[in-house]
Amino acid sequence: MAPGDARVLIATDADVVAARQKGREIASARGFSATDQTLIATAISEVARNIVTYAGTGRIDVSPIDDHGRAGILVIASDEGPGIPDTALAMRDGYSTANSLGLGLPGAKRLMDEFEIVSTVGGGTTVTMRKWVR
Repeated sequence: MAPGDARVLIATDADVVAARQKGREIASARGFSATDQTLIATAISEVARNIVTYAGTGRIDVSPIDDHGRAGILVIASDEGPGIPDTALAMRDGYSTANSLGLGLPGAKRLMDEFEIVSTVGGGTTVTMRKWVR
C-alpha cells in the first residue's frame, strides 16, 4: 500500500464505522466538499455493511488517485463470501435477499462517479468505486 492509503478489515458493525471514517479522512485530504465526503462515507458504509451481512468478513481499501490532473478517491470493497449469482438483479432498487430495503449496492452506485462489481458464486465479490473532486 502506498502512503495515504488505508485498509480496514471488515467483520463487525464497528469496522463499518471505521471504514467510513477512513474514507471521510482521505476524501477531506483530497479536497472533497463536506457534502461529497458524506456521499463517499455513505457509499463505503453500504458496501461494508454488505460484507458483514453476506460474506461475514472482507476488507475496504481506500486510496487517493489522480487522473490527468483530476484528484479523486478509489474505494475497493472485497470479500471471499458466497458471491452474487445475478449482479444485474442485485443492482436493482428493492432487490434483497436479506429482507432489507435493497438500496445498498444501487445506492452506492448513485453516490459515486464510477462503480464496478465483479462477483463469482463461491468466490467472493469485489466492488470498485471512484469519485472525482469537482
